[in-house]
Parts: sequence; C-alpha cells; structure tokens
Amino acid sequence: MTAALVGAIVVAVGIAVAVLVVLQPFRVRLARSRRRPGVAEGEGALSGAADLASNLMSKAIQPRAGALAQSLDLAGIRMRPQDFALLVLFGALVIAALVVVLGGGILALPLGAGAVGIAWLVVRSRVAKRRTEFANQLGGTLQLMSSSLRAGQSLMQALASVAKEAEEPTSSELTRVVNETRVGRPVVDALEEAADRMANVDFKWATQAIAINREVGGSLSEVLEGVAATIRERGMLRRQVAALSAEGRLSAIILMILPVGVTGFVAISNPRYLAPFVEHPFGPVLIGLAVLMFVVGGLWLRKTVEIEL
Repeated sequence: MTAALVGAIVVAVGIAVAVLVVLQPFRVRLARSRRRPGVAEGEGALSGAADLASNLMSKAIQPRAGALAQSLDLAGIRMRPQDFALLVLFGALVIAALVVVLGGGILALPLGAGAVGIAWLVVRSRVAKRRTEFANQLGGTLQLMSSSLRAGQSLMQALASVAKEAEEPTSSELTRVVNETRVGRPVVDALEEAADRMANVDFKWATQAIAINREVGGSLSEVLEGVAATIRERGMLRRQVAALSAEGRLSAIILMILPVGVTGFVAISNPRYLAPFVEHPFGPVLIGLAVLMFVVGGLWLRKTVEIEL
C-alpha cells in the first residue's frame, strides 16, 4: 500500500511538472508579445518554479548541452535542451513509479533508465527520418534549381525560390543557407555545412559541382541536371537494396525487442520469479553479462543488415 501511494504521488508530481515545463514557457512568451512597452513583468509561482527547474537542469547538462541542442535541431524538436532533459527525466520517474505501483519494483530503476534510452532513440530516429526525407527530395530539389537557373535567375535567387517552394526539411535547410549567405558567408561554405548536417553524400557532390562551376564557368543548370539524374539512379538502387534486406532488418528488430518484452512481462505478472537476480550475490553479475551480450548482439545484427552504397 505504501509503495502504491508513493508511486501515485510520484506519477502525479511528474505529470504536473512535465506539463509545467512544456506549457509554461509558451504562456510567458505569448503574454510578453502582447505587453505594452514599459510594463513590468510579474513572475508567478508556476513561472518561477519552471525557471528554477530549467536553470538547475541547464547547469546539470552543461557539458553536453551543445550536442543535445544540435541533435534537437536536426530532429526538428523546437525545445531548449534543458526543457527536453527535464521532460525525459520526469517521464522516467513516472514510468518507474508505475512499475512500482503494478508490483514490479525490482525493475523500476532499469525501466526508468530505459525511458531515457527510448527518448534518445526517438531523437535519433527523427534525425534519421529528416535526413532520409531530405535525400528523397534532393533529386527534385536540384531539378527545380536547374529550372530556375535556366529561367535566368542567379544561384542565390534559385536557392531562395526553391527554399520557398520545397517541403520540409529541404525548405528549412535551404532557408538557413540563404540567410547565412545574406550575412556574408560564402554560398559554397553554407551549402557544405548543410550537406554535413544532413549527412548526405549526394548533396556534397552537388555542392562540389557548384563550386567547380563557379571557378571554371559553364552552364550550371546542365551540371545540376546531370547530378540530379545520377542521384535519382542511386536512389532507385538504394530502394532496391532496402527492399531486399527488409526481411533481415525485421528479424533483427524482433530479436532485439523479444528479450526486453519478455522480461518486462514477467516482471509485471510474476515479480518474485525475477527476485533471485536481485537477492542472490551472483544476480547482478548475470544481469550485467546479459546486458553486455545484448549490446554486442545488437551491434552485430546492425552490421549484418546494414548495407552502405
């Protein structure tokens, strides 16, 4: 009964703080945008608590704040690193408390820590998704740039035109390139950084083609048309390889999910069955060995089904 009560309190507090962290900054910004000049801002209790928690988390993650901010930016998640970290932390606390309430107390800490790993995987998957979408749109993007150049526009005008008409994430990446160029950065450098951000070899080729054309001259529209045709052929080959290797990738996913799913089910349905892993002196050793083998097996499966073109 005590464990259930503590778990319920932690769940309620975690949800309240998570909602506070996510929604409070937007409410403050909206009020500030409507405020008349010279009117002082009054900070309420909720705003003060949110700012305090955010500042504490900002100090805690300071060594990794830059990398986290870059990952969130690449994933298209419009949150500050400290707010995202707070949200993940309280989500992990809520999950751990729910496990305690359901009677699986021995796995509360591992599953709570697993929630942090899931959040990291979500960010990585969104980054990979945006990069894949950028790669799929690249052929059409270069074709549209070629058409704009053929119509008499300059390279910068063509980039600005494509940035307005393209879909995400191409639109935001090219808009960033245009804005950086307008403040004095060389267009080739801005394009190369965009290629690095999207981890796209094809776009690097297109950038190199643009750089060479700017040095030796010639018809840039024809060059981009040739690059676009090559990229479309590579994309077709890449999709064929992905289709042929889909069965292996699905098998790898099932093999990775199965141990975690079975362990979680047993921990909830019959917690005493897993108690020896915590109570026996050799239990933690076996858990560590199992986790090590799980990680090694996952890396092995990943290399087996991963085909680079």
